[in-house]
Amino acid sequence: MIYNARWGILATGGIAKTFVSDLLKDPKARGALDVSHTVTAVASSSSKSRAENFISELNIPGTPSAYGSYEDIVKDSNVDIVYIATPHSHHYQNARLALESGKHVLCEKAFTVNAAQAKILCELAKEKNLFLMEAVWTRYFPLSIQVRELIQKGEIGEVLRVITDLSLGNSDYWDASHRMVNLDLAGGALLDLGVYPLTWVFQTLYHTLPPAQRQPPSSIVSSMAKYPGTGADESTTMIITFPTTTPSGTSHAHHRTSHAVAMTAFAVGTNPDLRNSTGPAIRIQGTKGEIQVDGPAFRPLRFRVIPKNESDTKVREVECAIPDGERGMYWEADEAARCVRDGKLESEGLPWEESIVIMQTMDEIRKQHGLVYPEKIESTEYPVQL
Repeated sequence: MIYNARWGILATGGIAKTFVSDLLKDPKARGALDVSHTVTAVASSSSKSRAENFISELNIPGTPSAYGSYEDIVKDSNVDIVYIATPHSHHYQNARLALESGKHVLCEKAFTVNAAQAKILCELAKEKNLFLMEAVWTRYFPLSIQVRELIQKGEIGEVLRVITDLSLGNSDYWDASHRMVNLDLAGGALLDLGVYPLTWVFQTLYHTLPPAQRQPPSSIVSSMAKYPGTGADESTTMIITFPTTTPSGTSHAHHRTSHAVAMTAFAVGTNPDLRNSTGPAIRIQGTKGEIQVDGPAFRPLRFRVIPKNESDTKVREVECAIPDGERGMYWEADEAARCVRDGKLESEGLPWEESIVIMQTMDEIRKQHGLVYPEKIESTEYPVQL
């Protein structure tokens, strides 16, 4: 039996278009033989006609319903799971609306704007017996899974340091109202881009340990530059220390810690040549060698394993190409569908507890630099009109 997930798409911006385009690809082409996806409804908060345009522009098959409000889509009995594609300032209110209405939820990253909001959503999902997941698509890439497995097998020994970056190299100046730098939309590099370097930090140094051995960072030190005119962060560098190493959980000879440097910025880029990856965006360094992952950090397609001693084995290059015209967002959708089918409330690939620890890490970094969003965006009250 193939399980068919019926999706409601909440918001009609760029990320929703990318997600739906991927969702409409034939799952069999990527080897997913047990799940399929149907888009049964689309909602825009501004007008029903925007939802209708979205449906016709993407040529969505069947007869999906178009709604001019989010309240209407969550009442639709033909929707099993709601994909939330609004700015992160609105995630808490929108995800809560869907959960309160009895819908499973896949919510774009950053999950919420603070850990307190994330905790409430997870508690609510548990209470209502609903599936909830932060849509960190990168986690579900075959490449990410392969890298995590290599670490767990001890391929590069005990991992002691990870260096990771996602920076845009955007030389244009954004207007203060632009969503990337607008505090009213929780703009800034940290929540928008920094979540990817942090994803690599956590999926390598934290997630590769058995759940019982995972420990949150023992120290977070950061540096931040603010965007002129809005006060959002335009450049953030983080040094994160974990009280453990991986894959053994502790070092045999004496107890060691592991460190990560995670960077994100608007004005300078991970790659000086924006079209091509000119080197690794992620370096995972262990006692026996290193795994280098080429950028961009959010959509990695190539990595290499470099042993410490060249005479032992050669450098191994691994390509994980994605067909043209596809982004790779369907893997997280497949995971969500399988979890809903199996009655799981959370995904093992990114459990609630881990999403919360990452939000707490970002909370701490913001606190160190007095970066606060408007009260109604930081609020855990519900409903709040944004």
